[in-house]
Amino acid sequence: MSSEQPHQGGYGGQPGYGAPGAPGGYGAPVQFVPARPASHRGAWIGAGATLLAAVIGVVGTYVVTSNNTPPAPPAAQGPAPSATTAGAPGGEAASPAASQSPDTSTSPESQGPGTAPTPPAKPAGTVEWQGALAITYADAKDLDSAPPVESEINEENDFSIHPFGTSHMLNPEGGTKALVWKDSTKAPSHTDCAGVVDTLGTTASMKMKTGLVLCARTNDGRLARLTVKELTGQANDMSGVFDVVVWSG
Repeated sequence: MSSEQPHQGGYGGQPGYGAPGAPGGYGAPVQFVPARPASHRGAWIGAGATLLAAVIGVVGTYVVTSNNTPPAPPAAQGPAPSATTAGAPGGEAASPAASQSPDTSTSPESQGPGTAPTPPAKPAGTVEWQGALAITYADAKDLDSAPPVESEINEENDFSIHPFGTSHMLNPEGGTKALVWKDSTKAPSHTDCAGVVDTLGTTASMKMKTGLVLCARTNDGRLARLTVKELTGQANDMSGVFDVVVWSG
């Protein structure tokens, strides 16, 4: 072999160091593998983890804030009603009526103007009116008024007079009852008239004469005693004068 021919390879027939591109030599070029693009799945996982951490932080903050919120103060309440009445002996329980306002519906102040209170009922036998009374043919009398006068309402009149031939007739009116008292030894009292007039009295007309005594129950329920003192006139002019006592009840 000629010494001028170039050596092929290195020592001992091995490829030389410096032969670029020689196969297997130290100077062989490095092959670069291109980097693989990053997967999108990793990016989505990271974003989801970040969002979840943010949600957990917000919820935790809300729970802590709600638990640490001081409770609202209770509504103000009035004093509890006392079961006893102040000043009641022994602290006895007050009745419902004691705690209510007094009823003033019947007090004088609550009555309308011009309304007079009802007077109390008089005891039976109290004299309502007593005196001389004239009853004529044209002028009936209501014994329940004091003094007795003719009422404009015919049904309220108690006695009238009318002729029967030449006789004077006394006529009870409006449901009034009358009874001739036949005991000439005494004038009937309230008790005497009350014991007989309701059971024996009549609404029929009766013939009058001087000195006749009658017990009567008026159409308003009062008792009366009539004593004939004088009879005058004829027909439409006739009249009678009576001594009259009217009792209550």
